[in-house]
Amino acid sequence: MSLQYRAAVLHEVKAPLRIETVTAAALKPTDVLVKVKAAGLCHTDLEVIEGSLRNPLPIVLGHEAAGVVEAVGPLARGVKKGDHVVLSWNPHCGHCFYCDRDLPILCETYLGEGPKARAFDGESRGSLGNGAELQQLMYLGAFGEYCIVADQQAIPVPAEMPFDRACLIGCGVMTGVGAALNLGAIAHGDTVMVIGCGAVGLAAVQGARLAGAGAILAADLNPAKLALAASMGATHTVEATKEDPVAAAKAITGNRGADVILEAAGSPAAFRLTAEAVRPGGHIIWLGKVDVQQDVAFRWGALMQEKRIRRVSYGNARPRRDFPLLARAYLDGSLKLDEMISRRIALEEINDGFAALKRGETIRSVVMFD
Repeated sequence: MSLQYRAAVLHEVKAPLRIETVTAAALKPTDVLVKVKAAGLCHTDLEVIEGSLRNPLPIVLGHEAAGVVEAVGPLARGVKKGDHVVLSWNPHCGHCFYCDRDLPILCETYLGEGPKARAFDGESRGSLGNGAELQQLMYLGAFGEYCIVADQQAIPVPAEMPFDRACLIGCGVMTGVGAALNLGAIAHGDTVMVIGCGAVGLAAVQGARLAGAGAILAADLNPAKLALAASMGATHTVEATKEDPVAAAKAITGNRGADVILEAAGSPAAFRLTAEAVRPGGHIIWLGKVDVQQDVAFRWGALMQEKRIRRVSYGNARPRRDFPLLARAYLDGSLKLDEMISRRIALEEINDGFAALKRGETIRSVVMFD
């Protein structure tokens, strides 16, 4: 008897997700069946709904999730039934040109199969009641009661880690904390500026604190988000509607500019701001994004003086190393996650959750499953 479960399905761009019954495919040898316990609503999911990130439809969104392993294929490694897991959206082959160069985020199979919105082997893992093949966002499709993933995507974490906090590790927290800790850009005592204090930006603030930054300047349009940033380690805040962030960065650095800037706002204005506010020879790390077809303009002089710019998608993540470390950091109190959850919602409330995210009212809404 095939497994059937409820999932939120997107059938057309700019339309509400529909809660439907999905039929799961049989497990392949290295597959893992996960009973999803919590899944975060991320801006990347919203981009698919809005049409700026193009994927084939119908599709189950959701790529920031945690749950319990229900079953494993006979050749699955590194995970077993009953494990509590955080899911990773970056499976990789381990032997292509980029994997051999320690760049799994650029894995040729990952990049090649991703736009098809299927499993890592290129096949679908679910179907709708009418037999239509169902796609899954970023190799996961976690806005459902279950999902089927490759064994390398299911990362065991301590069982005492709460699922609603654990799910945040799978995308927003890994991206922000990892960008601060894994790239080696932040030296002890550096002045770090974080632009945008949503989930990724708040994680970047904490990563900068854990990296030993001497001063952390958080910039945002929303004073409530700046207050959260201050509670998580920002030593200075600037409300960009009232104060010039460039002037604020120079005021605390002897007019040099920030040593490192982590951009997490995802807007042309924020990208331009990074180049103006960083010091000569400083590091710029772009975490946010705009539509892939959109142009972003810069003042050429702001790009000079040996400034280094890097686009980072997943905080240079090594999930089997990093996810358990981040879980333990939460459990020992050094990583704050409780404050990042704005709402806990049922699957049936998912469209309201995305509407709130679009309005900028939430850091993370988390869908909770029984």
